Amino acid sequence: MLQINPGLILWTIITFVIVLMILRWTAWKPLLGALTAREEKIRASIEQAEQARQQAQALLEEHRRQMAAAEDQVQRILSEGRALADRHRAEIAEKAENSARHIIAQAKEEIQREKDAALVQLRSEVADLAIGAAGKILDKNLDTPAQRSLADAAIREITGG
Repeated sequence: MLQINPGLILWTIITFVIVLMILRWTAWKPLLGALTAREEKIRASIEQAEQARQQAQALLEEHRRQMAAAEDQVQRILSEGRALADRHRAEIAEKAENSARHIIAQAKEEIQREKDAALVQLRSEVADLAIGAAGKILDKNLDTPAQRSLADAAIREITGG
């Protein structure tokens, strides 16, 4: 087995070259074709993935723009709502203030009427008392201390004490 046989070496080389040529025509070309097809398929998949990534990036940018626009719209609506609420609050405060002024004015008028009526009644009673006191003074011809005591009694009667 360890002997070198030149004829066997020659036939082994010839057999190897023939098998190599047969494999080249039968197996090598289909293998290279399959590898090339797979390489093209991988390249196409990479290109599709890149296009999908670019589309996703574009969609993401569009989504961000739409979100920013929506945020701006929300802020605008909130601002308008606050302004409207402030206007309503001012209108309500103004109406309440006007109503309070009106009620105060009515109350002052009522107080003035009551005061005037009380003054008229007081004048009437004072006049009646003065007439009564004058009548008592005239009915009695009294001296100065008696007139003074009669006037004091009338004053006490007016003041209620």
